Amino acid sequence: MTQPPGPATLDRRIRSELEARIRSGEWPPGHRIPFEHELVAAFGCSRATVNKAVSALVAAGLVERRKRAGSFVAQPPVHAAMLEIPDIANVLAARGERYRFHLLARELGPTPLVAELAEAAEIGPPSLVLVGLHVAGDQPFAHELRVIDLGEVPEAATVDFGAEAPGSWLLKHVPWSEARHRITAVNPAPAVAAALRISRSAACLRIERSTRRLGRPVTAVVQIFPGDRYDLVGQFTPADRPPERDRPL
Repeated sequence: MTQPPGPATLDRRIRSELEARIRSGEWPPGHRIPFEHELVAAFGCSRATVNKAVSALVAAGLVERRKRAGSFVAQPPVHAAMLEIPDIANVLAARGERYRFHLLARELGPTPLVAELAEAAEIGPPSLVLVGLHVAGDQPFAHELRVIDLGEVPEAATVDFGAEAPGSWLLKHVPWSEARHRITAVNPAPAVAAALRISRSAACLRIERSTRRLGRPVTAVVQIFPGDRYDLVGQFTPADRPPERDRPL
């Protein structure tokens, strides 16, 4: 006999469902989310469980509470992130290039290969480690090393990432609320150079990224791009800049 979900499980489910509506645009900024008593009736749970779920969304900056008015989808901050999380398949399609993803390795982690990456992103066991190659036309475009937290995204364990790149799948199925980028210039490791068909002295762009959902780790990835095949472009106006006290010198 299937047991009904406990308060902690239901709390996470409520948060995920509300966040998905916000992330998809179904509930735009300024939209009032249902009152707590409406959510209690919809999910068949206690008011404390609903309050905990909504409070987590408030803490993540997705929802704001207004006294005597209710809870509303928060307006995005004035200063936007300089980099979004791109879907490489879409980027290449927009350039008119044929795209493929080759899955080179798949293991249950943690493994020594991703130990440092997983630790920095606070991803613990169980996890899924994926190594793959993004290809544009007949030319390698990027090498990818990724770890996914199966405690937060258990369904990833059954996905055929040989058919769809993990980044594309995650962007479609797992809303994120926080992201961190780190960009450096590197020379490729021997295995990466061989996969990308470049020399070990070639200049490459290394992007390390981790994402979280309501404070919990989702995935961490390192992508290596040959320097002549990828660039970073951002367009913004003075209104997008943070206040003077927040801008670096």
